[in-house]
Amino acid sequence: MSFAVIQMVSQDDIAANLMQARRLLEEAASSGARLAVLPENFSALGRRDAADLGRLEASGQGPVLPWLKRTARDLNLWIVAGTLPLPPASQPRGKPRACSLLLDDQGQTVARYDKLHLFDVDVSDSRGSYRESDDYAHGEQLVVADTPVGRLGLTVCYDLRFPELYGALREAGAELISAPSAFTRVTGAAHWDVLIRARAIETQCYLLAAAQGGVHPGGRETYGHAAIIDPWGRKLAERADGEAALLAERDITEQAAIRERMPVVRHKRFFAAAQPRQPDVETL
Repeated sequence: MSFAVIQMVSQDDIAANLMQARRLLEEAASSGARLAVLPENFSALGRRDAADLGRLEASGQGPVLPWLKRTARDLNLWIVAGTLPLPPASQPRGKPRACSLLLDDQGQTVARYDKLHLFDVDVSDSRGSYRESDDYAHGEQLVVADTPVGRLGLTVCYDLRFPELYGALREAGAELISAPSAFTRVTGAAHWDVLIRARAIETQCYLLAAAQGGVHPGGRETYGHAAIIDPWGRKLAERADGEAALLAERDITEQAAIRERMPVVRHKRFFAAAQPRQPDVETL
C-alpha cells in the first residue's frame, strides 16, 4: 500500500524532463511504490505553445503519452501524470485543458481530470502576473477513481484554495487525493504548508502533494516542499527543493479509526443560501 510523490525542476526541454521523471519513477517503484504522482507541468515548464503540444499529443504524434504508457508498463506502476496540455476529446482542435491523467500499471488511461480552477493571479515576484486562462480552458468535472492504494480523488495546484472541491471528493468516496503542483515561491512560502495540511485534515484523506521546486525558464521560481500528508494532518515525507521521490504507506486501519472517532461527514450541515454550484462528478 505504498505510494510516492515526485518533485522535479522541469525546464522547457521535454526529452530532458522525461529522462528526469523516468529516473525518479524508477526510484519510487524500486522502493515499493504502487502509485506515483508527478508534478504539474512535469514534461515542460515555461513554454507558451501549449495548444500545439496538446494537439500533437492528441493526434498520437507527441512524445509524452507514449512515454507515460511505456513507463507505467515497464515499472509496473500506477502513475498520476501531473499535468499536460490536452484538448477535450470532443473538440480535438479546441483550447487545451491542464489535464491530469491516471494510468494503471499496464499503461492504460483509467481517469482524466481537467483542472477546474485556473491560476489568473497577480503575485509579488519577478514575473508579477500569471494568466493560466490565456493558454488553457477550465475543466468541468470532479474525478474519483479506484487504485491499488485506495480510492483517489484528482486535483491540481490552485485547486488547493477551494475547499468545497475537496469536500465533494471526500463525499464521492476519496481516501487519497493527488495535488500535483507548481506553486510560486512567494505563494508557496505564504500558504502551501497550511493548504495541504488543511485539505488532508478536513477530508481525512492522504494528500499526495507532488511539486516543482527550483528555478525554471524565464526566471520563474517554484516553492517545492513536495509532501505526503496523512489524514490527521501529519507530514509523512517532505523535500524542500530539488529532485526527490518521496514514499509513504497508507495505514487503512488508522484512517478508518480517525474517520470513526471524528465523523465529520455525518456532522456536516448545509445552508441553502451558501450552496455553490457543484461540477458534475465522474466516478470510475
